Order: sequence, then C-alpha cells, then structure tokens
Amino acid sequence: MRLPTLLIVLAALVAAAFLLGRRRAVTVAGGYRAIRRLHSLPQYHGYRAALWAATPALLLLGVWLAAGESLIMARVAAALPAPYDGLKGPELGLVLNDVRGIATGQNTIGGQQGELQPAADLLVELRQASLWVLSTLAIALSLAGGLIAYRTIQPQLQARNQVEAALKWALIAASTLAIFTTIGILLSVAFEAFRFFRQVPLTDFLFGLEWSPQTAMRADQVGSSGAFGAVPLFAGTLLVSGIAMAVAAPLGLMIAIYLSEYARPAVRAVVKPAVEVLAGIPTVVYGYFAVLTMAPLLRTAGEALGLSVASESALGAGLVMGVMIIPFVSSLADDVINAVPQAMRDGSLALGATTSETIKRVVFPAALPGIVGALLLAVSRAIGETMIVVMAAGLSANLTANPLEAVTTVTVQIVTLLVGDQEFDSPKTLAAFALGLVLFLVTLALNVIALHVVRRYREQYE
Repeated sequence: MRLPTLLIVLAALVAAAFLLGRRRAVTVAGGYRAIRRLHSLPQYHGYRAALWAATPALLLLGVWLAAGESLIMARVAAALPAPYDGLKGPELGLVLNDVRGIATGQNTIGGQQGELQPAADLLVELRQASLWVLSTLAIALSLAGGLIAYRTIQPQLQARNQVEAALKWALIAASTLAIFTTIGILLSVAFEAFRFFRQVPLTDFLFGLEWSPQTAMRADQVGSSGAFGAVPLFAGTLLVSGIAMAVAAPLGLMIAIYLSEYARPAVRAVVKPAVEVLAGIPTVVYGYFAVLTMAPLLRTAGEALGLSVASESALGAGLVMGVMIIPFVSSLADDVINAVPQAMRDGSLALGATTSETIKRVVFPAALPGIVGALLLAVSRAIGETMIVVMAAGLSANLTANPLEAVTTVTVQIVTLLVGDQEFDSPKTLAAFALGLVLFLVTLALNVIALHVVRRYREQYE
C-alpha cells in the first residue's frame, strides 16, 4: 500500500472512530435526552476515540519516516557487489545515490547499472515490503486504539479533560520542536564556523580590513590564499541598512501616526491594507525597480550635481529597501500607538492641548518603547535582505562610507561563497558559515532587545 493510500485509510478510520465514539457516548447515557448523565459532551468522547485511533499510527509513521529509509539503505549497502564492497563515507553515499537512481529509473548508466542492478532490485523489494508491513501495523494500531477507546466509554469518563490534556501536550510538543529546530540550526552553523576559525584566526576575521575569499582549489595550484577580513562586509551591511532605515523610519512613523490619530475609519480601512501590500511584493521585483529605475535616476541626478555615481550603489539599494520596509514600521508602530489608552488622550485634550500637542507630548512618548522595538525588528529585516543588494548594490567588498559607491553585504557574500565548485571544507566555503553565525548573533541580539523593550512597555501601560 502506497503512503498516500495509507494516509487516506487512516483518515477514514479516525473519522469512523469519532462517529462511533460519539454515538457510543449517547448510547451509554441512555439517549440524547439523558446526555446530562455524561461527564463530557458526546463530541468529546468522539474526539477521544479519534485521538486513540490516530496517535499510535501517526507515531509509527513518524518513526518509519525518520529511520526506515536509513535501515533499508544500510541493508542495501551490506549487499553491494564486490567492486563496491567496503566503501565508506562520501564514496558509499555516491554509490547508494546511483542505486536509488537505478531503482527509480532515473539512472541508466550502462556498465555500472548492470553491476548495481541487483542492489537496486533489493532496494525496491525492501521498500515495498516495508510499506506493506508499515501499512498493516499502522492500520492494526489504529483499529486497536479506536476499539480500546470505544469500549472504555462510560458516563463518568472525563473525556473532555483527556482531550484538552492531549491538546496541551501537542502544543507543548510543537513549541519544543520549534525551540529544538532553532538550536539545531544554530549548532549546525556554529560547528562549521568553528572549522573555519581553526584555519583563519578569529581576530583576523572580525577585525580584518580586506575581504578576498578566493583560494587555490588544489594544493599544487598557484592561486590566492584569500583574505577573510569581514569588516568591509559589515560596513556595507550597516551602510545599506542605515540608508534603508533613514527612509523607512520617518515615513513609516508618519503613516502610523496619520492612520491612528488623524485618518477617518473609512480612509484607514483603505490606506492601511494598501501600504501593507508593499510587504507582499517579492524582493526580486524591488531589485528590478532598483536596477531599471532608481539607478538611472541617481546617475542622472549625480551628473547634474557633478558627482560620480556608480551604476550599482549603496544609495540605490538602500532607498528601495527602505520602501520595502515601510510596512513593517508603519504596521507595528500603528499597533503600538493604538495600544495607548484613550484616557491619556482624553485627559490631554481636556486640559486644552491640541491634537498635535497630545501626539507629541503624550501619545508618542507613551508609545516610544514599542516604537523602538518595531524599529529594531525592521533593522533585523534590513540586515537580512539579500536580493535587492545583489541586484542594486553590487558585489564589491569596499570599505567605504560613500553611499554612491558599490558595496556588498554579509548575506550577499554568503550566497556567493556557497556557489561554485570549491571543496566544502575549504576556507572559502566555511567562511559562509562564520558570516552566518555572526549575522545570526547580531539579529538575535536585536530581537532580544526589541522584545525586552516591548515587554517593558506592556508592563507599564497594561
């Protein structure tokens, strides 16, 4: 039985368990007119039966998806013919990939296919056998779980409590999974970054002023040894992000103040969604706008003023990125301003202050911690942007504060370092993980600061 078919069968069994469980609850109560004898409503008994029918089978499916393929490939690896017997590590992985390709009909290499065909046949046989065993066990577990739940339904059974406890544990499991996913991502990046720092000193990376990651691909090849000073990259990131925030912060705050304090409800209902549409536009579209529209405008303006503007400049990328970030600032700031108690506005107006004075001296100071948090979150978004910088700011790691010159950012260099045929354990490739680790720590620090500020704001005005 194929996996989609198995899932459909399990869904049908779970639905049947729900219906039978609910009907059983009504029956043991003595009919619908006597369901008050039940501790929980009949649907909770149905939910409980459905959980009993679904949980064991889904756990089995999870274990099989996590470990089943590995066990099958280990059995196939043990049965490889003589030329491939004893292979380990990446070489064994390449051979097993060929076996998978032959088994699925995607790899038809002549001589190699003949040697690996028995292993491919074994793989197909094991997969089919495992699917049948899995299907049988999953259906049996589902039936057994549903039957146990069905037979244990009694009027005094606390089905609602059990269902709510199961949902609570499901929510805890989802939260734990998210936390462990974050930890796993951090550890995977940190492990590769530490391999890089074994080859390049940490001080050279953090304080070096030259970034040229080109290295020789082979030991006997004449080539550059590479320079991995990350200061130009972080300087370029700060320059582009600073320009973007110089655009997004004032415009976003003015939009938020207008929408929350001046706009009529009808205008607000139209303007706010229209502004938030900017957040849904793909970043590659912003990149095209920066290259085709903004860059020529900047060059023309620069020539009129006697300035030299590069075809790809930090200014063009920053301006367009600022437009992209405006909805982040305006939406978050609007929510924070609206959270200021109306009594504070009424008190200020009752003392004779105008609307403008109330905004400047009452509303804005009260909302300032939340606005700071919104701006820090927007900075995190600007630092992580890649596509616009690739298309509009260039790839040159220039250590400059001139926004009219081409620069590059950390995220762009991470992309370029991981593209190409360089060995994975070379300093050039591993440098991407070092940059990613530093960028992760920077954005994490900004988010922690933002959350701290917002929490302090909530404690003060709730």
